[in-house]
Amino acid sequence: MGWRSVIITQHSKLSYSSRMMVVQNNEGISQIPVEDIELLVIETTQAVITSSLIGALTKNGTKVIFTDRQHEPVCETVGYYPNNLALENINLQYNWPQERMELLWTNIIIGKIENQIQVLRLNGQQTKELEDELDVLEVNDVTNREAVVAKKYFQTLFTKDFSRRTGSAINKALDYGYAVILSKINREIVQNGFLTYLGIHHHSNENQFNFGCDLIEPFRPIVDYWVNGQNFLDFTPDVKYGLVDMLNLEIKYNGKNTLLRNALTKYVSDCLNYLNGKKDNIKIEVTLPNEVSYNALNDHV
Repeated sequence: MGWRSVIITQHSKLSYSSRMMVVQNNEGISQIPVEDIELLVIETTQAVITSSLIGALTKNGTKVIFTDRQHEPVCETVGYYPNNLALENINLQYNWPQERMELLWTNIIIGKIENQIQVLRLNGQQTKELEDELDVLEVNDVTNREAVVAKKYFQTLFTKDFSRRTGSAINKALDYGYAVILSKINREIVQNGFLTYLGIHHHSNENQFNFGCDLIEPFRPIVDYWVNGQNFLDFTPDVKYGLVDMLNLEIKYNGKNTLLRNALTKYVSDCLNYLNGKKDNIKIEVTLPNEVSYNALNDHV
């Protein structure tokens, strides 16, 4: 399984040769072993990628994310399901007990709100309103406390006038970070032989990542925390590099120190084991570091 995140930022040709991704641009030729690449972000519309490379990356389980002219993620690769247990898993997925799906969704929302409270506390802000909403949360969040909390949370974290509906640099950064984490979660779902578009709560016919959109919720506050901890006015390439590198953020997941990327792997496995009846309970506990900083650890070419 790969571990490197690679971002293509300039006019380039990407091809495949001898198990290597070959990147040709004005600065020369670079080669990166395909098996090392976990995530490839095509951050420019001026890149050309060969079908042989896409095929090799897909077989490796590498997620490839393409962006538009505004550098916003617009699509990602989703390979066919090579797992020889996929049919058995799909039958399981179609027949997950309703009670387990509802209890998992409840725990997901509890985890999300707890992490939102944690983010506000780390920023020295009041959390009582969010705690009060958490106290009245019902099974399957039938009263949609998640949405009520979200509005209060964002306006407390940023400003009272903040809205998620604007095209501000903050919103662009949030959306980009969510897309990075979602792609990692989708990859884990596929690696385990399950369908990304059959969710436990989200059921949109227009969303092929319903299940991933379910599972991402407790980890969205990590993106919020990272974005709020940076000082930027524009959505620059450096901000995007940092958001990809966020996968290397050191956190605690269920009491154990780990990188975010590894926590996501364990988290998806835990959720699947619970839904499949291999675990009798589910624990979603994330502890964030006291501060976050950006270190350019990714490959930028």
